[in-house]
Amino acid sequence: MSALFPEDVADYLKNNPGFFEQYADLMAQIFLPHPHGGRAVSLAERQMLTLRDKNRQAESKLAELTAFGEENDAISEKVHRLAVGLVAAETFQAVIHLLNFHLRDDFLVPHVALRLWHKPDEVDGLPEFAAVSEELQVFAETLARPYCGSTAGFGTASWFGESANHIRSQALIALRNGGGTIGMIALGSEEAQRFYANMGTLYLERLGEMVSAALARVTKSVL
Repeated sequence: MSALFPEDVADYLKNNPGFFEQYADLMAQIFLPHPHGGRAVSLAERQMLTLRDKNRQAESKLAELTAFGEENDAISEKVHRLAVGLVAAETFQAVIHLLNFHLRDDFLVPHVALRLWHKPDEVDGLPEFAAVSEELQVFAETLARPYCGSTAGFGTASWFGESANHIRSQALIALRNGGGTIGMIALGSEEAQRFYANMGTLYLERLGEMVSAALARVTKSVL
């Protein structure tokens, strides 16, 4: 008689679900190690313990998904409030004020900076129209999605003024109008993991689209 391997036994039991019906008394005679150590337990009890563990795992996963859902609902509500405010804004200054207010007070982003490439001749002193290097403008053109990560090598930390030396992570969002890039929003944080590589950027993309549309509508009001 050829030797049986564990895989053979497992395959036989899977292919013969009526085995334990035919040998029901066998279930009371088989004892297995407790999954968490200690005494041996019957096959039926071991099965019950396994089902309880799976149930706990399912409950934990459900709680995690529920938490994610509630968090997304809260973010969606904040995005909606910002969108409503931007639609109602009638001037460039109003758009900038709303953007700063909502990002800092609603989204708890401590540092917000905006740069637009083309400064009207009649405008002086507005930081939003401060000069931006050609390299950074080219980088913005290449952004298919917002950049999240370190400030190193970008030169954007200086946009945050006196807080520049304390910024540990940032998000850079290109602003576009008619397909062309017109500027960039920089969000900064003292927390290194507030904005990190490979994080989800859906809401940041929506932010860029909303601000781009609002600015395209009111830019002339700065004159």
